[in-house]
Amino acid sequence: MQNAKIIDTLTADQIISLSLTKPFQYASGMLAPIYTDFRLTIANPQLRELIATGLAEMIQTYYPDATVIGGVATAGIPHAAWVAQKLNLPLIYVRSKAKDHGANKQIEGRLSTTDQVVLIDDLISTGGSVLKAVQAVRDAGYHVAGVAAIYTYQFPDAQQNFADAHTTLHPLLTYTDVIQQAFDQGQVSQEQFDYLSAWHKDPWHWVSQEVKNES
Repeated sequence: MQNAKIIDTLTADQIISLSLTKPFQYASGMLAPIYTDFRLTIANPQLRELIATGLAEMIQTYYPDATVIGGVATAGIPHAAWVAQKLNLPLIYVRSKAKDHGANKQIEGRLSTTDQVVLIDDLISTGGSVLKAVQAVRDAGYHVAGVAAIYTYQFPDAQQNFADAHTTLHPLLTYTDVIQQAFDQGQVSQEQFDYLSAWHKDPWHWVSQEVKNES
């Protein structure tokens, strides 16, 4: 029920947008019938509270031995802070690269070799940025229990990348959750649902074919 409310709010706030007539084009060149901007979640207090609660509960379930919550710069940092507050755990954050001045830190905060770090990011596509953060924590001599995220596209590349990095991922929401809820609520037809599913099966080779927008 809580996740359904989160998806409803993400859609209403146009943080997640579905296009059934003209695909979005990502910076990578990929064409897609969905666009997400999870950075907008920080502007909605009720939404970010729902997300923080969901992530905190998920971490308690899948990473019960977590001792530190880490935010992945930049979008993961605010959510990690809210989750750390809920769980009464220390907070760190991981930069995309080490500073080129001062102490040249890439990891901000305090860690010990006995800590179990859960890293939080907002969005997982291929997993590249969060897995770089995982490696940075490991290279510094610390243990990463796993990764939590608000949303994943469920791309096969991401699944393989996490497997190769020997890192678990637990998302609050998935692409499948989003389109299934839209279908269950009558926001998209069977034809539209099939259209959205077809993209997900082979996103890099997907060819857009316009379907009637009945939502």
